Amino acid sequence: MLFDYAVAALLTLFVVVDPIGLAPTFLAVTDDLPRAARRSVALRASIIAGAILIGAALIGDWLLDTLKISLAAFRIAGGLLLFSIASEMVLGVRMRREVQAAEQAVEEHVRNIAAFPLAIPLLAGPGAITATLLLAGRANGNVLLIAVLIAVAALVAASCLATFIFAERISGLLGMTGNIVLSRLLGVLLAALAVQYVVDGIRAALAG
Repeated sequence: MLFDYAVAALLTLFVVVDPIGLAPTFLAVTDDLPRAARRSVALRASIIAGAILIGAALIGDWLLDTLKISLAAFRIAGGLLLFSIASEMVLGVRMRREVQAAEQAVEEHVRNIAAFPLAIPLLAGPGAITATLLLAGRANGNVLLIAVLIAVAALVAASCLATFIFAERISGLLGMTGNIVLSRLLGVLLAALAVQYVVDGIRAALAG
């Protein structure tokens, strides 16, 4: 169960955050920055995003209990939200929005681009936070599984940092076509995961 949970958590968060797909966006946002400043932005954005996801993992159960939301209901709602994100990835809508957010950030000369738009909402956006809460609820208070989820969130944040540092090489290697194909494939995979969340939620609601 531990291994299955770890794989599901890693796959879900990696697909939702999509570090590789964000490489062109990172380059667009930091286009006017020197290399040292670009690395500083990458580090800060990854740390902020990782902290947000870890926080969601730690308070997920408490938040649901406080709001009187059943895990089954949250699974269904979260699955629908993730499916919406997946459909945007498959249709290319999400990529266009990310580029628009990056262009807007550059045009407005946002002072702290590490926090916005990189960390929020591109890395730790509603989809990633929802996925983390779903995974935290699936852990059902198991301390070991929560620790695994925290480790996965930290690993995904580290992968974002690595991707941003090597963004120029990755973007050049994949090219526009490669980025589009990768986004579509990850979108289909996320859609399947989202449907599974909805199915699990419906089963739990009917059983309860």
